[in-house]
Amino acid sequence: MKRVSLFIPCLVDMVLPHIGESTVTLLRHLDCESTYHPEQTCCGLMSFNSGFRKEARRLARHFIRVFENDDLIVSPSGSCVNMVKNRYVELFDDDPAWFARARALAPRIYELSQFIVDHLGVEDLGGTRDAKVAYHESCSTLNALGVSAQPKALIRSVRGTELVELTGADICCGFGGTFANSFADVSTALVRQKAQYFLDSGADLLVMCDPGCLLNIQGYLDRHHPGRRAVHLAEYLAESIGEKIQVAT
Repeated sequence: MKRVSLFIPCLVDMVLPHIGESTVTLLRHLDCESTYHPEQTCCGLMSFNSGFRKEARRLARHFIRVFENDDLIVSPSGSCVNMVKNRYVELFDDDPAWFARARALAPRIYELSQFIVDHLGVEDLGGTRDAKVAYHESCSTLNALGVSAQPKALIRSVRGTELVELTGADICCGFGGTFANSFADVSTALVRQKAQYFLDSGADLLVMCDPGCLLNIQGYLDRHHPGRRAVHLAEYLAESIGEKIQVAT
């Protein structure tokens, strides 16, 4: 049994807890024992993206202290994993001691689908679900982590699931953390376009690996296309193996 440490991002902790529960369900299904450090906080992504590097460095130091003794860290958020894996060394490029600690931590943190497929070597979880599914390529997950084939392999392995092509799958949904607030008109135009691509695909569900994208896209769908659903990959896979996680409303 592998022991993994869970990093649960802010949006999951505060708004989308079912994603965290689905992640734990999948890890148990894969015979992994998960632990959770209650002292964990934000990874610093929002501060970093907003230009508050001092605040981001403070949060990064705390994250490193909390997780640096763990062999494997898994998170259901590509953007947060990218922050830890690729941005921490940038934050500490003028601080040799913290740079070394950040660099040592980086190879041990995985986005969920990356962990399942690349580290565990599993592509088929044995799930069954009749659905047509489209996949949205979250910017950080695709462009910074190079994660794309992994979630698609897991989706295709679900019996009864058809993965359909999504036009503009790799185009940003417009979330970008604080970008959605600072440039609301641009963000709305992007998420409107993404929603239309989803509707045009004929898919029943739009699946993705990033909670931020999910919050943005599902919010737009709820306002303009009630009944149409976007889901996190962890939730889709957990439901496919018979574990329905209650979504808070």
